[in-house]
Amino acid sequence: MLTRRRVLVTGGAGFLGSHLCERLVERGDDVLCLDNFFTGSRDNIAHLLEEPHFELMRHDVTFPLYVEVDEIYNLACPASPIHYQRDPVQTIKTSVHGAINMLGLAKRTRAKILQASTSEIYGDPEVHPQPESYWGNVNPIGPRSCYDEGKRAAETLFFDYHRQHGLRVKVARIFNTYGPRMHPNDGRVVSTFIVQALLGEPITIFGDGGQTRSFCYRDDLVEGLVRLMDSPDDVTGPINLGNPGEFTMLELAQKVLAITGSSSAIVHHALPVDDP
Repeated sequence: MLTRRRVLVTGGAGFLGSHLCERLVERGDDVLCLDNFFTGSRDNIAHLLEEPHFELMRHDVTFPLYVEVDEIYNLACPASPIHYQRDPVQTIKTSVHGAINMLGLAKRTRAKILQASTSEIYGDPEVHPQPESYWGNVNPIGPRSCYDEGKRAAETLFFDYHRQHGLRVKVARIFNTYGPRMHPNDGRVVSTFIVQALLGEPITIFGDGGQTRSFCYRDDLVEGLVRLMDSPDDVTGPINLGNPGEFTMLELAQKVLAITGSSSAIVHHALPVDDP
């Protein structure tokens, strides 16, 4: 008889976390969803609350947690500039203290643990596309650094715990992801362009629109996380997770206009500080 896995998802009420919780419940895991609701929403996981193998706990990962689990997906951290720049000190504490606390939990329970890192660790890259071996071109003191450097520090902690304590770790560097449950006003480009188009407002492009991004649908990203967690123990990463195809910002704006049928104009503004 197969033993049901007990899986912890931190940041489980967020955009990606809620879809990951769904995926794990559907495959038969016992899922403990952890969130402090700074950016996560109870609405994202309300439909799971009646599931017998789903449990919701309000908790902040900057404080230790004492539970028994087999696997940990550490997704807890504000992920959009609007949210993580609102309280930059708390953002970096979430990444660093959160990683330390979840790694401590994994060490005690011998759980396998996956860190949701980010393509932002590459900074303003001088190499395109970025292989995992690329160390990046970073600004450690800019207004976005609370997020970027916090994630870089978390990666360091994961690999140090792996080397020193033999923990089974996985690190996923997540690129831009889109899909249902994105917050319409979180400042990310896909949701911003769609909202502006639907409201008939000008679509705002920062810079000349030639900068490129890749966009991965939420189901594909979640599948990548699950497959990475299920991979052999010697597959630690870091692994880039995203869509290999790229759009320029101008192409994305034109695509949104075509799909929505909007007559919104496209306007250009100066690039924000540290926007790669």
